[in-house]
Amino acid sequence: MEERSPLSQRFSSSQNKLRLRVIFLDESERTFEVEWKVSGGDFFNRVCGHLKLLEKEYFGLEFRFQTVNCSSALLSPPDSNHLFFRFIVKFFPPDPGQLRRSLTRYLFALQIKQDLSNGSLTCNDNSAALLVSYILQSEIGDFEEELDCQHLEMKQYVPNQEYLDHKIIKLHRTLRGTSPAESDVQLLEVARKLDMYGIRPHPAQDGEGLRINLAVTHSGVLVFQGNTKINTFSWAKIRKLSFRRKHFLIKLHDKDTLEFSMASRDVCKSFWKLCVEHHAFFRLPEEPKVVQKGLWSCSGSSFRYRSLLLCCWVLLLLSVS
Repeated sequence: MEERSPLSQRFSSSQNKLRLRVIFLDESERTFEVEWKVSGGDFFNRVCGHLKLLEKEYFGLEFRFQTVNCSSALLSPPDSNHLFFRFIVKFFPPDPGQLRRSLTRYLFALQIKQDLSNGSLTCNDNSAALLVSYILQSEIGDFEEELDCQHLEMKQYVPNQEYLDHKIIKLHRTLRGTSPAESDVQLLEVARKLDMYGIRPHPAQDGEGLRINLAVTHSGVLVFQGNTKINTFSWAKIRKLSFRRKHFLIKLHDKDTLEFSMASRDVCKSFWKLCVEHHAFFRLPEEPKVVQKGLWSCSGSSFRYRSLLLCCWVLLLLSVS
């Protein structure tokens, strides 16, 4: 009799079904029951089907693992109830207002709202007040002073919001007659001009040991000190991206090589993969054709394109193996 792998045994209960929870950008949740052998792409397509989303190429699933009791986690794999994904904007285009469908723009607006609330999208007070005024117009409609005050008291859209209430209300008053869809477009127009638009910082150190943050966007690889951008390496300037152990390497066309140190090899490899995905998405005319290999194939830092969905599914399997 063929011996079953431990991984198969762990997923054999409930008729080979796995319940995966997805948290969406509006904080709503849905649990999807899937075969444990389902591909990452099929799972993602099912999630997008639930949203009736057509421009799905801009989005992804971010794998999360809820903290469980440390002693029990060391002895046995986590229950599938502890596994969940966040539906996120993965690729931020330079002009999101040009997205074709209103649903896509609405989801982008929700991501901007989330980034503003958690402090990752930093900006000056005037920009913050303007962004919140568009959010208010989208959520509650035309200005009514009492309703505005109640809404701002109940919801925190931006850190230190209490100091901006007067500016927000003043700006919201000027938006009378603007539809929710138009408000979303205006929100995205303001957000896309901010330095931290679409930025997901990755801590690193430069060659002199200075602590910096690396990020990748539609334009290339960026270097930040705090929230201040200090360097940009555009895709046109970059000849090759690679990693060696925990060192991330940028080789430029002028033959210079820049080296950054990250926390570990896994962290470095993860950021390298993110850069490769962004370059493929924004610079290549079509997805590269690759030789089909096994799910677990890996060979240093040579590029083999994988969609975010497949990567998420690999992470899921690794976490329970």
